[in-house]
Amino acid sequence: MKFGVVVFPGSNCDEDMVYILRDIMKQETVKLWHKNTDLENCTHIILPGGFSYGDYLRSGAIARFSPIMESVMKHAENGGFVFGVCNGFQILCESGLLPGALLHNDSRKFICKNVFIKAENNTTILTNSVPVKALKIPIAHGEGKYFADTETLDKMKANGQIIFKYCNDNGEITADSNPNGATENIAGVCNAGKNVFGMMPHPERAADELLGNIDGKFLFESILKGILVNA
Repeated sequence: MKFGVVVFPGSNCDEDMVYILRDIMKQETVKLWHKNTDLENCTHIILPGGFSYGDYLRSGAIARFSPIMESVMKHAENGGFVFGVCNGFQILCESGLLPGALLHNDSRKFICKNVFIKAENNTTILTNSVPVKALKIPIAHGEGKYFADTETLDKMKANGQIIFKYCNDNGEITADSNPNGATENIAGVCNAGKNVFGMMPHPERAADELLGNIDGKFLFESILKGILVNA
């Protein structure tokens, strides 16, 4: 297995993601520049957080047309693993690889703080090792309000595509625990094929013991467990 972290102009979480994958999880990891089209034989593609192209137009709207995205889309269509965090999630929605859209936070303010999320589906490659409890994971976004129409949401629910929801520290899904106004507290989703994933919270910022929080590490352990299961 080999991880590729795509770097767009304005990405600022790429180093964090590389550090977790390479130094904490001990996986072969390379950076992939957005102007290239070669995925360098990477089996797992990560779109990190940041402000690609300055978040002009809409967050992720320009990055979706970067040359490498054509290769990422083909990789996903062929069943390859793709994971987008924050801005990466926005890019995946803009590209049509994930359903729905990320809108401005209800507060119209940038929010940077720890929140709690819980897994809604523990059977995916991203969540198979996630415990049944509230995970403390930080967010940092201005456009993180997940939205999908009723018909789309009904299909997603029936297919187990809602993977994370915002909750309180007791795991209760409440209006007060929703930091951005996301539809039904949705914090992360996957595609129908369950090989493309996106979430607004940053698990890479909560996966090192030096930071005093390793709740995010469960997600990376899940990915590696899924690799071994499907090897």
